[in-house]
Amino acid sequence: MPVVNDFYGEEVNELNDRHLYLCVAVREDIESFLDGVLRGGVDVVQLREKELDFDRQHSCAELMVPICRNYGVPFIMNDSPELALAVGADGVHVGQEDVTVAWCRDVLGPNAIIGRSTHSRDEFDAALDESATYFSAGPITATPTKPGRSGTGVSYAVQCEARSDRPVFVTGGVNEHNIAGLVADGLRHFVVVRALTESRSPEVTARSLRRALDEALSTVPVEPT
Repeated sequence: MPVVNDFYGEEVNELNDRHLYLCVAVREDIESFLDGVLRGGVDVVQLREKELDFDRQHSCAELMVPICRNYGVPFIMNDSPELALAVGADGVHVGQEDVTVAWCRDVLGPNAIIGRSTHSRDEFDAALDESATYFSAGPITATPTKPGRSGTGVSYAVQCEARSDRPVFVTGGVNEHNIAGLVADGLRHFVVVRALTESRSPEVTARSLRRALDEALSTVPVEPT
């Protein structure tokens, strides 16, 4: 049975119905790129920039926020709740070595979307006791976006999904070719990076991903309420 806590609100229900989460770094064509992938079906966006300074991230985020608002899609900053607050983001995502979820709540308030990365059972067990809105699990396969981190395997993400009372977004090599199989394994929410950011036609790729995902989800039996 999933562990149930009661210290998060309606933002969880909103994320339950969102399944295709883009992580993207600062890029020169961010406005056209973002508009295209949102047209294609991405329904959560995170600015994940590990190299550039506060000002560059702030400038990029200011371009991204209104585009996401126009599509009704949550915009998340990576690592810094202070930067999330400064740009009017919907929330922040933090890793195991970043600030605490409690600190993010103090900065952003009770209704902010706050994500927590997990890579092992112990980390996931600890995260269940935090006031995170959602978790990430993975990377299920090794990926250049997480240098030096080995893959957790699909089984780890499946175990997290089965135990969680909040959405679990799977990371690591998700693309239009494997997403249906991951849904069949029992997974429901997916983070996509390189499949979109390295695509020569991001909107077309996003549509292919969305189509494969929606077709796979349509075969999942509806659980009784």
